[in-house]
Amino acid sequence: MRKVPHLAVAIVRVVGEILFLYGLLGWTYGVLIQLIHPHWLPYPLSHLIPWIRIDTFTIVSFALSALGFFIWKITRELTKPPAP
Repeated sequence: MRKVPHLAVAIVRVVGEILFLYGLLGWTYGVLIQLIHPHWLPYPLSHLIPWIRIDTFTIVSFALSALGFFIWKITRELTKPPAP
């Protein structure tokens, strides 16, 4: 019989998955910009948030992706059913 995870652990696991997925997508975007148009890196990410540059966004996305993967793996181990 599978044990249902506690609600808080389930929410943290979903947050970890989201951070991992979207952080990885943001990092991929930054790497593609660096390969295709390297002169764009010091420009702002958007006119709505001019204080975040593309290169800073790429670094933060990579860090969030690593953190999300760590959270996801830890919560996966916590909710793993016991071995018979």
